[in-house]
Amino acid sequence: MTQLEDARNNILTDEMKAVARKENVSEDFILKSVAEGKIVIPSNKNRNIEASAIGAGLRTKVNATIGTSTDIINFDEEELKAQIAIDNGADCLMELSIGGDLDEIRRRILKMSPLPVGSVPIYQVAIETIRNEGSAIYMDEETMFKTIEKQAKDGIDFMAIHCSVNIETLARLKRQGRKAGLVSRGGAFISSWIVENERENPLYKNYDYILEIAKEHDVVMSLANAMRAGAIADSTDRAQVQELIILGELVDKAREAGVQTMIEGPGHIPLNEIPTNIMLEKKMCSNAPFYMLGPIVCDVAPGYDHIVSSIGAAASAKAGADFICYVTPAEHLALPSPQDVKDGVIATRIGAYAGDMAKGVHNGEKDLQMANARKSLDWEAQYDLAICPADARAKREARPPEDSDACTMCGNFCAVKIVNEWLDESETNVFDAV
Repeated sequence: MTQLEDARNNILTDEMKAVARKENVSEDFILKSVAEGKIVIPSNKNRNIEASAIGAGLRTKVNATIGTSTDIINFDEEELKAQIAIDNGADCLMELSIGGDLDEIRRRILKMSPLPVGSVPIYQVAIETIRNEGSAIYMDEETMFKTIEKQAKDGIDFMAIHCSVNIETLARLKRQGRKAGLVSRGGAFISSWIVENERENPLYKNYDYILEIAKEHDVVMSLANAMRAGAIADSTDRAQVQELIILGELVDKAREAGVQTMIEGPGHIPLNEIPTNIMLEKKMCSNAPFYMLGPIVCDVAPGYDHIVSSIGAAASAKAGADFICYVTPAEHLALPSPQDVKDGVIATRIGAYAGDMAKGVHNGEKDLQMANARKSLDWEAQYDLAICPADARAKREARPPEDSDACTMCGNFCAVKIVNEWLDESETNVFDAV
């Protein structure tokens, strides 16, 4: 039985109970939302991890991607990056390696991670086919399904499956025309296969078989958004909307089969179009959790795209997105370093936190505590409340103040300290007549 099937049968699983405690919501709310498909719990039957949930009414979750490239293959560094993401508050990881022994690195990350781990199986199929045959157009259909099954057996908790790239969506893309074309790596692999072989996408044509594999291991299907825009100029076009229609149909089929499902969303999109995209996804895909990739809200800040994405994350969380994939400073430029991973996780967490406050998932309780700590010049409390306590402490201690109560920004002219002394602690009677 999957979490979805258990919920439909009114069975409250241990994972649902754990999620209710973590999110500070009722068990009945979790049970009902999982049954309706509005919340998913990525927890493969072959792994033993602390349950986490993604969906409406919960804290917006943050995903960190890691993985080797063809240029840089360092498994130890990828494990380090995974640990940095975990230590800095990521909720999930995606292992997206395309260099080296892909089975080994995936299994190493699964073994060390206490968080749900996702993957994109078509990467492994394509990369290994290119190594052996020279091109992804020679990918074997049976190998596609065997790879999905292998990764599910390994314990992958959620999979990005490119089922919605079919002849229909590609024809729409061809007629649409784009400035940046198709930027999804998995979508590019599948698209080249379809065009060169003049056949339908096996992942779409044999979707029912993929659902059988997912159901057996209770893998959450993260239905990939291959037609997402890679440039602001291409946002919310006909190709993307065409794919969204297909994705909605695939969600319905997955739920009928008892398989948990979420939808991946656009990458490059201006701020004003974010609410529309989320409304369209929720409407067309029966309120399935929405996994936003970034989003990137302008194209002109390479080296600072984690900040661009933090802005997008805040707007997306506010508008109802459920899951945000981080972007690092290295986006569009290079394979992220360990420091890039940390910066990306923290920036996205800040955005998600701000968006959650705006939509009422939390009421700024920690912000009130921070205000109180600042008013009382309680620096230890301020560090403890910070999203990244170690960085907050290090920043102040790098330029130690002469006055231990203040910081070196204002020094002896600290406004808070002055007001505390002449107003709050004053015994004057000047206000008695007011």
